[in-house]
Amino acid sequence: MFQNYNKYYLVLGLSFISLSCGIYSFTGSSIPPGVETFQVDYFENTAGGRRGSTVEPGLDRDFTIALQDLIVNQTSLNLVNQGGDIIYSGEIVEFSVTPMAATAEITAAQNRLTMAVAVNYENTLNNEDNLEKRFSFYYDFPGNLQVYDIKDSALQEIFERITQDIFNETLAKW
Repeated sequence: MFQNYNKYYLVLGLSFISLSCGIYSFTGSSIPPGVETFQVDYFENTAGGRRGSTVEPGLDRDFTIALQDLIVNQTSLNLVNQGGDIIYSGEIVEFSVTPMAATAEITAAQNRLTMAVAVNYENTLNNEDNLEKRFSFYYDFPGNLQVYDIKDSALQEIFERITQDIFNETLAKW
C-alpha cells in the first residue's frame, strides 16, 4: 500500500518541478512565455561583394533552410512565413578561403573555409530578448583540394555549428 503512495508522490513531485521551471524541452530549448511561432527570413548572401570572399550559388537558400530545420526539430514552435512571434533575419557576410600553412614550394599546405552570418533575432512579445550578433565557423582542408572537392561536408559542418550557436544564444540561453 505504501509503495503505491510513493509512486504517486514521485509523479506528483516531478510534475510540480517541471511546471515550476517554465516551458522547457528536453532538447535544451527554453521557449519564452507566449511564443508559439517563428519565422526565418531569407538570409541573403552579401559576402560575394566583399574583399576575399567568394560567391557560392545557393548558399543563402541552404543556410536559411538549415536554420529553419534546426528550430523545427528542436522545439515545438510552428514555422510561419510572416507574423512570427520570434523572427530570425540577417545575411551571410563572409564566405572565404584563406591559406593556413605553406609548403616549401610556397603553396598552401592547408586552407580554411570560413563562413560568417550576421543575425538579427527579434522576439515580438518581449523586446528585451532581441539580439544582433555575428556567428562564424570554419572548416580546414588540405591545400591540394579545391572548395568544390570538400563543399558538401564543409557546409554541413559549418551549418551545423552556426545554426546550433544561433539556437543556443537565442532559445537555449547558453
